[in-house]
Amino acid sequence: MTWLEDLMANPAVTTALPEAIVETLTMLAIAGAATVLIGGLMGVVLHVTRPGGLSPLPWLYTVLSTIIVNITRSVPYAILMVALIPFTKWIVGTSIGPIAATVSLTIGTAPFFARLVEAALREVPSGTMDAAQVMGSTRGQIVRKVLIPEAMPGLVAAVTTTLVTLVGYSAMAGLIGGGGLGRLAYNYGYQRFDTGVMVLTIVVMVILVQLIQWIGDLLIRRVDHR
Repeated sequence: MTWLEDLMANPAVTTALPEAIVETLTMLAIAGAATVLIGGLMGVVLHVTRPGGLSPLPWLYTVLSTIIVNITRSVPYAILMVALIPFTKWIVGTSIGPIAATVSLTIGTAPFFARLVEAALREVPSGTMDAAQVMGSTRGQIVRKVLIPEAMPGLVAAVTTTLVTLVGYSAMAGLIGGGGLGRLAYNYGYQRFDTGVMVLTIVVMVILVQLIQWIGDLLIRRVDHR
């Protein structure tokens, strides 16, 4: 009990922890929204332009798939976020803080999300799209009114997986000034050898991941009409 009382009286818990949680949620919200927008668009384009897609464009598919998505995904995030420091500073004016961290978080997860979107769209039966084409629907209408709605359970699962990945990435971003729970664990847990703060940070991150997964599973059940 004494150990728990000492932990709860620690300034790292009473003051720094709430701020770190807010910073982590800020990174998740901004980077998550940007990732869904950019990565989602890339995933749709990948599916549409692939061989056998609605509008096959081999050169565009190759550029997106091989050069942008595959190469970016092959770079470890720890290396990517350090390499992007000059670019981040150019974009937002600083390389420190949760807002700055969202640049590398988005670039690191958008290609990952794009692949998940492409895979979800591939699960839609081709007969469904063929029926829409026979009824005179345009390619844009097929994507908006058939492809995306039919793939919604897979797309929600992709968003959930990506947000969980962002939680881990945001912790790594904290090591180079990104803030959040990662910085709290490093500054108070690692550098000050405070095991209690380290354990508490891990517990908070586990709870956050479980909450994201629970909400994601709930939404999947809501949108799955099969």
